[in-house]
Amino acid sequence: MNGAESLVRTLVAGGVNVCFANPGTSEMHFVAALDRVEGMRCVLGLFEGIVTGAADGYYRMSRAPASTLLHLGPGLANGLANLHNARKANSGIVNIVGQHALHHIAYNAPLTSDIEGLARPMSGWVRTSPDAASVARDGAAAIAAARGQPGQIATLILPADTAWNEAEGIAAVPAPAQSAGFDALAVDRVAATLRRNEPTLLLLSGGALTERGLALAERIAGKTGCKVMGQTYNPRMARGRGRFSIERIPYVVEQALPVLQPFRHCVLVDAVDPVAFFAYPNKPSRLLPDGCAVHHLCDASENAVDALEALAEALGARPADVKPQAMVELVKPTGALTHAAIAMAIAGAIPENAIVVDESLTTGRGFFPPTAAAAPHDWLQNMGGSIGFSTPVATGAAVACPDRKVICMVGDGSAMYTLQSLWTQAREKLDVTTIVFANRAYQILRGEFAGVDAGEPGRRATDMLTIDRPALDWVALAKGMGVEGRAVTTAEAFSAALADANAEKGPRLIEVVM
Repeated sequence: MNGAESLVRTLVAGGVNVCFANPGTSEMHFVAALDRVEGMRCVLGLFEGIVTGAADGYYRMSRAPASTLLHLGPGLANGLANLHNARKANSGIVNIVGQHALHHIAYNAPLTSDIEGLARPMSGWVRTSPDAASVARDGAAAIAAARGQPGQIATLILPADTAWNEAEGIAAVPAPAQSAGFDALAVDRVAATLRRNEPTLLLLSGGALTERGLALAERIAGKTGCKVMGQTYNPRMARGRGRFSIERIPYVVEQALPVLQPFRHCVLVDAVDPVAFFAYPNKPSRLLPDGCAVHHLCDASENAVDALEALAEALGARPADVKPQAMVELVKPTGALTHAAIAMAIAGAIPENAIVVDESLTTGRGFFPPTAAAAPHDWLQNMGGSIGFSTPVATGAAVACPDRKVICMVGDGSAMYTLQSLWTQAREKLDVTTIVFANRAYQILRGEFAGVDAGEPGRRATDMLTIDRPALDWVALAKGMGVEGRAVTTAEAFSAALADANAEKGPRLIEVVM
Protein backbone atom coordinates (compact mmCIF):
# COMPACT_ATOMS: atom_id res chain seq x y z
CA MET A 1 0.00 0.00 0.00
CA ASN A 2 1.06 3.61 -0.40
CA GLY A 3 1.42 6.16 2.38
CA ALA A 4 -2.07 7.58 1.91
CA GLU A 5 -3.70 4.16 2.24
CA SER A 6 -1.57 3.34 5.30
CA LEU A 7 -2.84 6.55 6.89
CA VAL A 8 -6.51 5.95 6.11
CA ARG A 9 -6.27 2.37 7.41
CA THR A 10 -4.53 3.61 10.56
CA LEU A 11 -7.24 6.22 11.13
CA VAL A 12 -10.04 3.66 10.79
CA ALA A 13 -8.26 1.13 13.00
CA GLY A 14 -7.73 3.89 15.56
CA GLY A 15 -11.44 4.74 15.75
CA VAL A 16 -11.41 7.79 13.48
CA ASN A 17 -14.19 6.89 11.04
CA VAL A 18 -15.44 10.27 9.78
CA CYS A 19 -13.50 12.61 7.51
CA PHE A 20 -14.81 16.12 6.85
CA ALA A 21 -13.04 17.08 3.64
CA ASN A 22 -12.27 19.80 1.13
CA PRO A 23 -9.40 18.29 -0.88
CA GLY A 24 -7.18 19.54 -3.70
CA THR A 25 -4.51 18.17 -6.01
CA SER A 26 -1.99 17.33 -3.27
CA GLU A 27 -4.57 15.19 -1.47
CA MET A 28 -5.74 13.09 -4.43
CA HIS A 29 -3.92 9.93 -3.28
CA PHE A 30 -5.66 10.27 0.10
CA VAL A 31 -8.97 10.65 -1.75
CA ALA A 32 -8.17 7.54 -3.80
CA ALA A 33 -7.35 5.64 -0.61
CA LEU A 34 -10.78 6.53 0.76
CA ASP A 35 -12.22 4.55 -2.16
CA ARG A 36 -10.15 1.48 -1.31
CA VAL A 37 -10.62 1.43 2.47
CA GLU A 38 -13.93 0.55 4.09
CA GLY A 39 -15.07 2.18 7.31
CA MET A 40 -14.46 5.90 6.72
CA ARG A 41 -17.48 8.16 6.16
CA CYS A 42 -16.49 11.11 3.96
CA VAL A 43 -18.42 14.36 4.27
CA LEU A 44 -17.67 17.12 1.76
CA GLY A 45 -17.71 20.77 2.80
CA LEU A 46 -17.64 23.52 0.17
CA PHE A 47 -15.49 25.76 2.36
CA GLU A 48 -12.80 24.73 4.85
CA GLY A 49 -14.52 26.60 7.71
CA ILE A 50 -17.39 24.11 7.30
CA VAL A 51 -14.95 21.21 7.53
CA THR A 52 -13.18 22.35 10.69
CA GLY A 53 -16.37 23.53 12.42
CA ALA A 54 -18.10 20.24 11.66
CA ALA A 55 -15.20 18.32 13.20
CA ASP A 56 -15.63 20.47 16.33
CA GLY A 57 -19.35 19.68 16.55
CA TYR A 58 -18.70 15.99 15.94
CA TYR A 59 -16.26 15.79 18.85
CA ARG A 60 -18.49 17.70 21.24
CA MET A 61 -21.28 15.17 20.78
CA SER A 62 -19.33 11.93 20.28
CA ARG A 63 -16.26 12.64 22.47
CA ALA A 64 -14.23 11.03 19.67
CA PRO A 65 -12.10 12.89 17.11
CA ALA A 66 -13.00 13.09 13.45
CA SER A 67 -10.43 13.87 10.79
CA THR A 68 -10.36 16.74 8.36
CA LEU A 69 -8.77 16.86 4.92
CA LEU A 70 -7.51 20.31 3.91
CA HIS A 71 -5.62 21.55 0.87
CA LEU A 72 -2.18 23.01 1.58
CA GLY A 73 -1.61 26.21 3.59
CA PRO A 74 -4.42 28.30 2.09
CA GLY A 75 -6.95 25.53 2.73
CA LEU A 76 -5.80 25.27 6.34
CA ALA A 77 -5.91 29.06 6.63
CA ASN A 78 -9.53 29.10 5.46
CA GLY A 79 -10.37 26.72 8.31
CA LEU A 80 -8.40 28.43 11.07
CA ALA A 81 -11.25 30.51 12.52
CA ASN A 82 -13.27 27.44 13.44
CA LEU A 83 -10.12 25.63 14.56
CA HIS A 84 -9.67 28.54 16.94
CA ASN A 85 -13.18 27.96 18.28
CA ALA A 86 -12.54 24.21 18.54
CA ARG A 87 -9.29 24.78 20.42
CA LYS A 88 -11.03 26.99 22.96
CA ALA A 89 -13.63 24.22 23.42
CA ASN A 90 -10.91 21.55 23.95
CA SER A 91 -12.22 19.59 20.98
CA GLY A 92 -10.10 16.76 19.64
CA ILE A 93 -9.55 16.86 15.87
CA VAL A 94 -7.08 15.09 13.54
CA ASN A 95 -6.27 17.55 10.76
CA ILE A 96 -4.75 16.05 7.62
CA VAL A 97 -3.24 18.87 5.56
CA GLY A 98 -1.76 18.21 2.16
CA GLN A 99 1.66 19.58 1.24
CA HIS A 100 3.64 19.73 -2.00
CA ALA A 101 5.92 16.80 -2.68
CA LEU A 102 9.10 17.38 -0.68
CA HIS A 103 11.27 17.82 -3.79
CA HIS A 104 8.82 20.44 -5.16
CA ILE A 105 8.84 22.80 -2.15
CA ALA A 106 12.18 24.36 -3.11
CA TYR A 107 10.67 25.72 -6.35
CA ASN A 108 8.32 28.06 -4.43
CA ALA A 109 5.25 27.18 -6.50
CA PRO A 110 2.22 29.48 -6.07
CA LEU A 111 0.64 27.47 -3.24
CA THR A 112 3.86 27.01 -1.27
CA SER A 113 3.60 28.31 2.31
CA ASP A 114 4.74 27.66 5.87
CA ILE A 115 2.04 25.17 6.78
CA GLU A 116 3.54 24.30 10.17
CA GLY A 117 3.67 28.01 10.99
CA LEU A 118 0.01 28.37 10.10
CA ALA A 119 -0.99 25.28 12.07
CA ARG A 120 0.84 25.83 15.36
CA PRO A 121 -1.27 28.63 16.91
CA MET A 122 -4.45 26.50 16.67
CA SER A 123 -2.89 23.07 17.24
CA GLY A 124 -1.58 21.27 20.29
CA TRP A 125 0.39 18.85 18.12
CA VAL A 126 1.96 19.44 14.67
CA ARG A 127 4.10 17.15 12.54
CA THR A 128 5.16 16.85 8.89
CA SER A 129 5.68 13.28 7.74
CA PRO A 130 9.21 13.01 6.28
CA ASP A 131 8.60 9.87 4.19
CA ALA A 132 5.96 7.28 3.33
CA ALA A 133 7.23 4.81 5.91
CA SER A 134 6.53 7.34 8.68
CA VAL A 135 2.99 8.30 7.67
CA ALA A 136 1.12 5.57 9.54
CA ARG A 137 3.13 6.07 12.74
CA ASP A 138 2.59 9.81 12.55
CA GLY A 139 -1.13 9.26 12.01
CA ALA A 140 -1.32 7.04 15.08
CA ALA A 141 0.49 9.66 17.13
CA ALA A 142 -1.94 12.33 15.88
CA ILE A 143 -4.93 10.23 16.98
CA ALA A 144 -3.40 9.75 20.42
CA ALA A 145 -2.80 13.48 20.76
CA ALA A 146 -6.31 14.42 19.62
CA ARG A 147 -8.07 12.11 22.06
CA GLY A 148 -6.05 13.16 25.09
CA GLN A 149 -7.46 14.78 28.22
CA PRO A 150 -8.40 17.43 27.36
CA GLY A 151 -8.90 16.91 23.64
CA GLN A 152 -6.65 18.86 21.34
CA ILE A 153 -6.14 19.63 17.68
CA ALA A 154 -3.48 17.45 16.08
CA THR A 155 -2.31 18.56 12.63
CA LEU A 156 -0.51 16.07 10.42
CA ILE A 157 1.00 17.55 7.26
CA LEU A 158 1.15 15.03 4.41
CA PRO A 159 3.56 15.81 1.54
CA ALA A 160 2.21 14.44 -1.73
CA ASP A 161 5.17 12.07 -2.31
CA THR A 162 4.78 10.54 1.16
CA ALA A 163 1.18 9.80 0.15
CA TRP A 164 1.98 8.18 -3.18
CA ASN A 165 5.21 6.32 -2.30
CA GLU A 166 5.16 2.76 -0.96
CA ALA A 167 4.54 2.33 2.77
CA GLU A 168 5.02 -0.57 5.15
CA GLY A 169 1.51 -0.95 6.60
CA ILE A 170 -0.72 0.47 9.30
CA ALA A 171 0.35 1.53 12.79
CA ALA A 172 -1.28 0.76 16.12
CA VAL A 173 -2.59 3.75 18.07
CA PRO A 174 -1.14 3.95 21.58
CA ALA A 175 -3.58 2.94 24.32
CA PRO A 176 -5.40 5.89 25.88
CA ALA A 177 -3.76 7.34 28.95
CA GLN A 178 -5.21 6.41 32.30
CA SER A 179 -8.53 8.12 32.95
CA ALA A 180 -8.18 11.62 34.33
CA GLY A 181 -8.50 11.98 38.07
CA PHE A 182 -8.62 14.94 40.41
CA ASP A 183 -6.62 16.51 43.24
CA ALA A 184 -7.90 15.27 46.61
CA LEU A 185 -6.13 18.13 48.38
CA ALA A 186 -7.96 20.63 46.19
CA VAL A 187 -11.25 18.97 47.20
CA ASP A 188 -10.35 19.33 50.88
CA ARG A 189 -9.40 23.00 50.45
CA VAL A 190 -12.62 23.83 48.59
CA ALA A 191 -14.73 21.94 51.14
CA ALA A 192 -13.11 23.95 53.93
CA THR A 193 -13.88 27.18 52.04
CA LEU A 194 -17.53 26.23 51.56
CA ARG A 195 -17.90 25.39 55.25
CA ARG A 196 -17.04 29.00 56.11
CA ASN A 197 -20.50 30.06 54.89
CA GLU A 198 -19.14 33.16 53.16
CA PRO A 199 -20.63 34.29 49.84
CA THR A 200 -19.19 31.75 47.37
CA LEU A 201 -19.66 31.16 43.66
CA LEU A 202 -19.26 27.66 42.22
CA LEU A 203 -18.41 28.41 38.58
CA LEU A 204 -18.84 25.48 36.19
CA SER A 205 -17.84 24.74 32.62
CA GLY A 206 -16.63 21.86 30.45
CA GLY A 207 -17.11 18.42 31.98
CA ALA A 208 -18.93 19.82 35.01
CA LEU A 209 -21.97 20.72 32.88
CA THR A 210 -23.10 17.17 32.24
CA GLU A 211 -26.39 16.06 33.78
CA ARG A 212 -24.50 14.25 36.56
CA GLY A 213 -22.16 17.19 37.21
CA LEU A 214 -25.05 19.61 37.49
CA ALA A 215 -26.92 17.28 39.87
CA LEU A 216 -23.88 17.13 42.16
CA ALA A 217 -23.50 20.92 42.05
CA GLU A 218 -27.17 21.24 42.96
CA ARG A 219 -26.64 19.08 46.04
CA ILE A 220 -23.58 21.09 47.05
CA ALA A 221 -25.51 24.35 46.66
CA GLY A 222 -28.40 22.98 48.71
CA LYS A 223 -26.05 21.92 51.50
CA THR A 224 -23.83 25.00 51.65
CA GLY A 225 -25.89 27.85 50.21
CA CYS A 226 -23.27 28.64 47.55
CA LYS A 227 -24.36 30.07 44.21
CA VAL A 228 -23.81 27.93 41.09
CA MET A 229 -23.31 29.57 37.70
CA GLY A 230 -21.88 28.68 34.31
CA GLN A 231 -19.35 30.57 32.25
CA THR A 232 -20.80 32.97 29.70
CA TYR A 233 -19.99 30.44 26.96
CA ASN A 234 -19.59 26.68 27.34
CA PRO A 235 -18.77 23.79 24.99
CA ARG A 236 -21.82 21.75 25.99
CA MET A 237 -24.40 22.00 28.75
CA ALA A 238 -27.17 19.63 29.83
CA ARG A 239 -30.43 21.59 29.93
CA GLY A 240 -34.18 21.13 30.28
CA ARG A 241 -36.71 19.62 32.63
CA GLY A 242 -35.34 17.41 35.38
CA ARG A 243 -31.89 19.02 35.18
CA PHE A 244 -30.41 21.64 37.47
CA SER A 245 -30.83 24.96 35.70
CA ILE A 246 -28.12 27.53 36.31
CA GLU A 247 -27.56 31.06 35.14
CA ARG A 248 -24.50 32.12 33.18
CA ILE A 249 -22.28 35.13 33.78
CA PRO A 250 -23.73 37.91 31.61
CA TYR A 251 -21.77 38.92 28.51
CA VAL A 252 -22.24 42.67 29.05
CA VAL A 253 -19.70 43.98 31.58
CA GLU A 254 -22.19 46.37 33.21
CA GLN A 255 -24.50 43.42 33.85
CA ALA A 256 -21.79 40.99 34.98
CA LEU A 257 -20.19 43.22 37.61
CA PRO A 258 -23.23 43.54 39.93
CA VAL A 259 -23.97 39.81 39.56
CA LEU A 260 -20.45 38.91 40.76
CA GLN A 261 -20.02 41.74 43.28
CA PRO A 262 -21.38 39.86 46.34
CA PHE A 263 -18.92 36.97 46.20
CA ARG A 264 -15.89 36.63 48.47
CA HIS A 265 -14.86 33.28 47.02
CA CYS A 266 -15.03 31.77 43.53
CA VAL A 267 -14.47 28.04 43.02
CA LEU A 268 -13.49 27.11 39.45
CA VAL A 269 -14.73 23.72 38.27
CA ASP A 270 -13.26 23.13 34.79
CA ALA A 271 -13.76 26.88 34.36
CA VAL A 272 -11.49 29.92 34.11
CA ASP A 273 -11.29 33.16 36.05
CA PRO A 274 -14.07 35.26 34.44
CA VAL A 275 -12.89 38.14 32.28
CA ALA A 276 -14.56 40.56 29.89
CA PHE A 277 -14.78 39.43 26.27
CA PHE A 278 -13.07 42.67 25.16
CA ALA A 279 -11.30 45.61 26.74
CA TYR A 280 -13.47 48.72 27.17
CA PRO A 281 -12.48 52.24 28.23
CA ASN A 282 -12.84 52.69 32.01
CA LYS A 283 -14.13 49.15 32.57
CA PRO A 284 -12.28 46.28 34.26
CA SER A 285 -10.97 43.28 32.35
CA ARG A 286 -11.34 40.93 35.32
CA LEU A 287 -14.96 40.62 36.39
CA LEU A 288 -14.65 39.26 39.93
CA PRO A 289 -14.62 41.94 42.64
CA ASP A 290 -11.39 42.99 44.33
CA GLY A 291 -10.70 40.74 47.27
CA CYS A 292 -12.57 37.74 45.87
CA ALA A 293 -10.39 34.66 46.42
CA VAL A 294 -10.19 32.18 43.55
CA HIS A 295 -10.01 28.45 44.33
CA HIS A 296 -9.34 25.71 41.75
CA LEU A 297 -11.23 22.47 42.21
CA CYS A 298 -10.21 21.03 38.83
CA ASP A 299 -9.28 22.01 35.29
CA ALA A 300 -9.87 20.53 31.84
CA SER A 301 -7.14 17.91 32.31
CA GLU A 302 -9.01 16.42 35.29
CA ASN A 303 -12.35 14.67 35.81
CA ALA A 304 -14.82 17.35 36.86
CA VAL A 305 -17.66 14.96 37.73
CA ASP A 306 -15.42 12.84 39.97
CA ALA A 307 -14.13 16.00 41.66
CA LEU A 308 -17.68 17.21 42.31
CA GLU A 309 -18.62 13.74 43.59
CA ALA A 310 -15.74 13.86 46.07
CA LEU A 311 -16.64 17.41 47.10
CA ALA A 312 -20.28 16.46 47.70
CA GLU A 313 -19.12 13.49 49.79
CA ALA A 314 -16.72 15.64 51.81
CA LEU A 315 -19.52 18.09 52.59
CA GLY A 316 -22.11 15.42 53.28
CA ALA A 317 -24.29 16.84 50.50
CA ARG A 318 -27.18 14.50 49.75
CA PRO A 319 -30.12 14.49 47.30
CA ALA A 320 -32.33 15.53 50.23
CA ASP A 321 -30.44 18.86 50.36
CA VAL A 322 -31.73 19.89 46.93
CA LYS A 323 -34.09 22.87 46.94
CA PRO A 324 -37.04 23.01 44.51
CA GLN A 325 -36.47 25.10 41.39
CA ALA A 326 -38.99 27.54 40.01
CA MET A 327 -39.53 27.13 36.27
CA VAL A 328 -41.03 29.48 33.72
CA GLU A 329 -44.43 28.28 32.58
CA LEU A 330 -44.34 27.53 28.88
CA VAL A 331 -47.21 29.02 26.90
CA LYS A 332 -47.53 29.30 23.13
CA PRO A 333 -46.72 32.92 22.24
CA THR A 334 -48.87 35.12 20.05
CA GLY A 335 -48.45 38.39 18.23
CA ALA A 336 -45.20 40.15 17.39
CA LEU A 337 -41.83 38.42 17.22
CA THR A 338 -40.36 39.98 20.34
CA HIS A 339 -37.31 38.42 21.95
CA ALA A 340 -39.54 37.03 24.71
CA ALA A 341 -41.96 35.51 22.20
CA ILE A 342 -39.11 33.95 20.22
CA ALA A 343 -37.63 32.45 23.40
CA MET A 344 -40.98 31.00 24.45
CA ALA A 345 -41.63 29.51 21.00
CA ILE A 346 -38.20 27.83 20.93
CA ALA A 347 -38.56 26.51 24.49
CA GLY A 348 -41.90 24.97 23.63
CA ALA A 349 -40.58 23.40 20.43
CA ILE A 350 -37.33 21.77 21.60
CA PRO A 351 -37.89 18.03 21.17
CA GLU A 352 -36.78 15.38 23.63
CA ASN A 353 -32.99 14.81 23.48
CA ALA A 354 -32.41 17.61 20.97
CA ILE A 355 -29.09 19.35 20.41
CA VAL A 356 -29.25 23.15 20.40
CA VAL A 357 -26.34 25.03 18.80
CA ASP A 358 -26.47 28.66 19.89
CA GLU A 359 -24.93 31.54 17.93
CA SER A 360 -27.89 33.82 18.45
CA LEU A 361 -25.70 36.49 20.10
CA THR A 362 -27.85 39.52 20.96
CA THR A 363 -31.22 37.91 20.16
CA GLY A 364 -30.56 34.86 22.31
CA ARG A 365 -29.36 36.46 25.54
CA GLY A 366 -32.79 35.95 27.13
CA PHE A 367 -33.31 32.36 25.97
CA PHE A 368 -32.11 30.59 29.13
CA PRO A 369 -35.01 31.10 31.60
CA PRO A 370 -37.75 29.56 29.43
CA THR A 371 -35.60 26.80 27.94
CA ALA A 372 -34.92 25.49 31.46
CA ALA A 373 -38.49 24.16 31.28
CA ALA A 374 -38.07 22.64 27.80
CA ALA A 375 -37.65 18.93 27.12
CA PRO A 376 -34.18 17.62 28.10
CA HIS A 377 -31.54 18.65 25.58
CA ASP A 378 -27.89 19.66 25.15
CA TRP A 379 -26.86 23.29 24.55
CA LEU A 380 -23.66 24.09 22.60
CA GLN A 381 -22.01 27.53 22.45
CA ASN A 382 -19.10 29.29 20.80
CA MET A 383 -16.07 29.21 23.08
CA GLY A 384 -13.74 31.09 20.76
CA GLY A 385 -15.90 34.00 19.64
CA SER A 386 -15.09 33.72 15.93
CA ILE A 387 -18.44 33.95 14.17
CA GLY A 388 -19.60 31.48 11.56
CA PHE A 389 -19.39 28.74 14.19
CA SER A 390 -22.93 27.44 14.55
CA THR A 391 -23.98 26.03 11.18
CA PRO A 392 -20.81 23.91 10.76
CA VAL A 393 -20.95 22.74 14.40
CA ALA A 394 -24.62 21.80 13.91
CA THR A 395 -23.58 19.84 10.81
CA GLY A 396 -20.96 17.86 12.71
CA ALA A 397 -23.29 17.28 15.67
CA ALA A 398 -25.91 15.84 13.30
CA VAL A 399 -23.35 13.49 11.77
CA ALA A 400 -22.35 12.33 15.26
CA CYS A 401 -25.96 11.90 16.48
CA PRO A 402 -28.21 11.00 13.53
CA ASP A 403 -31.04 10.00 15.88
CA ARG A 404 -31.26 13.45 17.51
CA LYS A 405 -32.83 16.64 16.18
CA VAL A 406 -30.35 19.52 15.91
CA ILE A 407 -31.60 23.09 16.24
CA CYS A 408 -29.16 25.77 15.09
CA MET A 409 -29.85 29.36 16.15
CA VAL A 410 -27.85 32.04 14.36
CA GLY A 411 -27.97 35.72 13.47
CA ASP A 412 -28.09 36.65 9.80
CA GLY A 413 -24.65 38.27 9.86
CA SER A 414 -22.99 35.21 11.41
CA ALA A 415 -24.86 32.80 9.14
CA MET A 416 -23.37 34.37 6.00
CA TYR A 417 -19.87 33.35 7.07
CA THR A 418 -20.54 29.65 6.64
CA LEU A 419 -23.71 29.51 4.55
CA GLN A 420 -22.35 26.51 2.65
CA SER A 421 -23.16 24.32 5.67
CA LEU A 422 -26.71 24.11 4.34
CA TRP A 423 -25.46 22.38 1.18
CA THR A 424 -23.65 19.72 3.21
CA GLN A 425 -26.74 19.23 5.38
CA ALA A 426 -28.84 18.73 2.25
CA ARG A 427 -26.38 16.32 0.62
CA GLU A 428 -26.04 14.23 3.80
CA LYS A 429 -29.78 14.51 4.65
CA LEU A 430 -28.94 15.75 8.15
CA ASP A 431 -31.72 16.45 10.65
CA VAL A 432 -30.92 20.12 11.29
CA THR A 433 -33.35 22.99 11.69
CA THR A 434 -31.55 26.31 11.17
CA ILE A 435 -33.24 29.38 12.67
CA VAL A 436 -31.86 32.62 11.22
CA PHE A 437 -32.67 35.77 13.17
CA ALA A 438 -32.84 38.35 10.39
CA ASN A 439 -32.42 41.75 11.97
CA ARG A 440 -30.56 43.02 8.89
CA ALA A 441 -27.61 44.12 11.00
CA TYR A 442 -24.48 43.09 12.85
CA GLN A 443 -26.55 43.83 15.93
CA ILE A 444 -23.86 42.81 18.37
CA LEU A 445 -21.50 45.37 16.84
CA ARG A 446 -24.02 48.13 17.42
CA GLY A 447 -23.83 47.32 21.11
CA GLU A 448 -20.04 47.10 21.00
CA PHE A 449 -19.84 50.48 19.25
CA ALA A 450 -21.59 52.01 22.24
CA GLY A 451 -19.67 49.86 24.71
CA VAL A 452 -16.28 51.20 23.65
CA ASP A 453 -17.55 54.82 23.80
CA ALA A 454 -16.95 55.39 20.09
CA GLY A 455 -19.69 58.04 19.97
CA GLU A 456 -22.75 58.08 17.75
CA PRO A 457 -22.29 56.15 14.49
CA GLY A 458 -22.50 58.32 11.41
CA ARG A 459 -23.53 57.25 7.93
CA ARG A 460 -20.31 55.40 7.04
CA ALA A 461 -20.11 53.72 10.45
CA THR A 462 -23.77 52.69 10.22
CA ASP A 463 -23.08 51.16 6.82
CA MET A 464 -20.44 48.94 8.47
CA LEU A 465 -22.97 47.73 11.06
CA THR A 466 -25.96 46.95 8.84
CA ILE A 467 -26.62 44.36 6.13
CA ASP A 468 -29.92 45.68 4.82
CA ARG A 469 -28.91 47.09 1.44
CA PRO A 470 -29.74 44.78 -0.22
CA ALA A 471 -31.68 42.64 2.25
CA LEU A 472 -30.68 38.98 2.35
CA ASP A 473 -33.36 36.57 1.12
CA TRP A 474 -32.84 33.56 3.37
CA VAL A 475 -35.58 31.46 1.83
CA ALA A 476 -33.97 31.86 -1.60
CA LEU A 477 -30.49 31.25 -0.20
CA ALA A 478 -31.67 28.05 1.47
CA LYS A 479 -33.35 26.87 -1.72
CA GLY A 480 -30.14 27.47 -3.64
CA MET A 481 -28.37 25.12 -1.19
CA GLY A 482 -31.06 22.45 -1.50
CA VAL A 483 -32.78 23.19 1.82
CA GLU A 484 -36.47 23.97 2.27
CA GLY A 485 -36.95 27.39 3.86
CA ARG A 486 -39.74 29.63 5.06
CA ALA A 487 -39.92 33.13 6.52
CA VAL A 488 -42.08 34.00 9.53
CA THR A 489 -43.21 37.39 10.83
CA THR A 490 -45.44 36.44 13.77
CA ALA A 491 -45.08 34.27 16.86
CA GLU A 492 -47.89 32.00 15.67
CA ALA A 493 -46.19 31.42 12.32
CA PHE A 494 -42.87 30.75 14.04
CA SER A 495 -44.39 28.11 16.33
CA ALA A 496 -46.08 26.48 13.33
CA ALA A 497 -42.81 26.42 11.37
CA LEU A 498 -40.98 24.83 14.30
CA ALA A 499 -43.69 22.19 14.66
CA ASP A 500 -43.48 21.34 10.96
CA ALA A 501 -39.69 21.09 11.13
CA ASN A 502 -39.93 18.73 14.11
CA ALA A 503 -42.48 16.55 12.38
CA GLU A 504 -40.09 15.43 9.64
CA LYS A 505 -36.41 14.54 9.43
CA GLY A 506 -34.06 16.46 7.20
CA PRO A 507 -32.68 19.98 6.94
CA ARG A 508 -34.99 22.99 7.21
CA LEU A 509 -34.40 26.74 7.52
CA ILE A 510 -36.68 29.25 9.24
CA GLU A 511 -36.06 32.94 8.69
CA VAL A 512 -37.32 34.94 11.67
CA VAL A 513 -37.94 38.41 10.22
CA MET A 514 -37.34 40.92 12.99
